[in-house]
Amino acid sequence: MNLHVVIGFGPAGAATARLLAERGHTVRVITRSGRSPEPGIEHVALDATDSERLTEAVRGAAALYSCGAPPYHRWAGEWPPLAASLRTTAEATGAVLVMLGNLYGYGPVDGPMTEELPLAATGTKGRVRATVWEQARDLHEQGRIKAVEVRASDFFGPGVTDGGHLAARVVPPVLRGKSVSSLGDPDTPHSWSYIPDVAAALAEVAGEERAWGRAWHVPTAPALSTREMVDRLATEAGTGPVAVRRLPSAVLGLASLFSPLLRELKEVRYQFDRPFIMDASAYEAEFAVRATPVDEQVKATVEWWRERLATAG
Repeated sequence: MNLHVVIGFGPAGAATARLLAERGHTVRVITRSGRSPEPGIEHVALDATDSERLTEAVRGAAALYSCGAPPYHRWAGEWPPLAASLRTTAEATGAVLVMLGNLYGYGPVDGPMTEELPLAATGTKGRVRATVWEQARDLHEQGRIKAVEVRASDFFGPGVTDGGHLAARVVPPVLRGKSVSSLGDPDTPHSWSYIPDVAAALAEVAGEERAWGRAWHVPTAPALSTREMVDRLATEAGTGPVAVRRLPSAVLGLASLFSPLLRELKEVRYQFDRPFIMDASAYEAEFAVRATPVDEQVKATVEWWRERLATAG
């Protein structure tokens, strides 16, 4: 089996690495601090912006997965050197650069988002993500690297904790039957990308040459509002109904004074104030991965959180 190198071990990186290992591949995970080895996965401590060292770690790999990201409030300064190192490494090694992207690059749009939309975002984070992909695509078109991007909406599922809008701030209170707060309108439709589906899509396009050179949307279940998702979580947990309240703008503004994450969310608040719907039909017309049914997503997520909270005491 082939060597696959995964940058980052957050929810998407961990799910991707473990899926590849389950399929019998040799997997090497690169993070700044490293981790203890686990079955089928080698963990290496390395700064991925160091292209010389990264190239040595990736040499011989079939694919290089970009699943890591700088801290949310430092994207503008830290994404460009990280992305440049990944491109340099992909060119030096010949590994397919499989980039995990998101939907920020489109900016606010009317109607469902498809891959054909222009990357017209004007905000800092949207432009950073758009530029990172455009630079990789340009090198692919020049024949210097092989690159593909897989774009996901907000993560949902086992392993998604502090960074998810339906995660640490929502699921533990739901398991206790407590009310939860929503960023933006809790009744507007929203696409939620299930982490195992994200990993499956990344792994699939890495081996599909016809996928390379463009961006694809992760197969994602039909959009459901925050309230609908909370209702499903509460029903699965047996704690419903649970009240869902919109977080007042004044409270969000005050909290953002003390939280870099909340300050940065102002730029993408539109995603929760209007329908935010991703269309993955182009991917589904070409490849095998399909979105996991929502009921299965919810069941697995509730079980994962129950185990996590029980272990934490």
